[in-house]
Amino acid sequence: MKNLSPSDLKAILHSKRANLYYLEYCRVMQKDGRVLYLTEQKKENLYFNIPIANTTVLLLGNGTSITQAAVRMLAQAGVLIGFCSGGGTPLYMGNEVEWLTPQSEYRPTEYLQGWMSFWFDESKRLAAAKHFQQARIEFLHKVWSKDKDLKAEGFTTDDSGIKQALQRFDERMTTATKPSDLLLTEAQLTKALYKFAANATKTSGFTRQHQSTDKANDFLNHGNYLAYGLAACTLWVLGIPHSFAVMHGKTRRGALVFDIADLIKDAIVLPWAFICAKENATEQEFRQQVLQAFTDNKALDFMFDQVKEIALQGEREEQTND
Repeated sequence: MKNLSPSDLKAILHSKRANLYYLEYCRVMQKDGRVLYLTEQKKENLYFNIPIANTTVLLLGNGTSITQAAVRMLAQAGVLIGFCSGGGTPLYMGNEVEWLTPQSEYRPTEYLQGWMSFWFDESKRLAAAKHFQQARIEFLHKVWSKDKDLKAEGFTTDDSGIKQALQRFDERMTTATKPSDLLLTEAQLTKALYKFAANATKTSGFTRQHQSTDKANDFLNHGNYLAYGLAACTLWVLGIPHSFAVMHGKTRRGALVFDIADLIKDAIVLPWAFICAKENATEQEFRQQVLQAFTDNKALDFMFDQVKEIALQGEREEQTND
């Protein structure tokens, strides 16, 4: 097998890559020019190939180890590596996933420069936050209107309660004068969506708890961290540090990851967490369902498009003024 250069490994654009892996109780290694993971069985060891050129994020959970040679190949392919607790969710919610980002001096500079051109202006930062919130709702409308499986489970924006909640959100978002106003409005919408989802799936007594033992909350935690993986990958590829948030606060080091992940969480993670909990699905079944939904709805493409649009807005304004 011929040796592949880093440029060969990055032939597939990150926004078009199909795979996000979560592994546990295995060893990740490089063997014969490929990245594999090894699982130990009672009578034999099993090797499985990881198609790194078509992978965005690799989450390593409980009982995992990785070799230096495997990390080198993953870095060459531009794959983000995250260490986390079981199921992609930390044991303690105060601990964030630790992301290992590939080092590259050849990532584009235009997106970071465009981001910084507006970030220090409070009004422009608020405008960017409003743009993301509007895009988030548009994505929810798009996904819930075309996904037949979600429709069959009762998830539709035609519901009168959802219509009212979205209308209130739009009105309050438009009049918001600071990020804290947006965060409050977002919390109110999310609460309404939780209530709707619980009713649609006949989940009684649901309360959002980040540290809990019920399946709906566990799946929400798990799915959110998968969304954080996509958001982190988007920002790394575009060269924008996680610290330059527009909504979640300037005091949280990874806050921009949360801003970007919010673009897809309500539309995809939230409904499937409740549906899979109702069906008593396993953690693996839920993960497969969410990752397939990310792919079907081109969630990563959507994240890239939204971040690039905000980052390059200053350049477009200059061209308009010229």
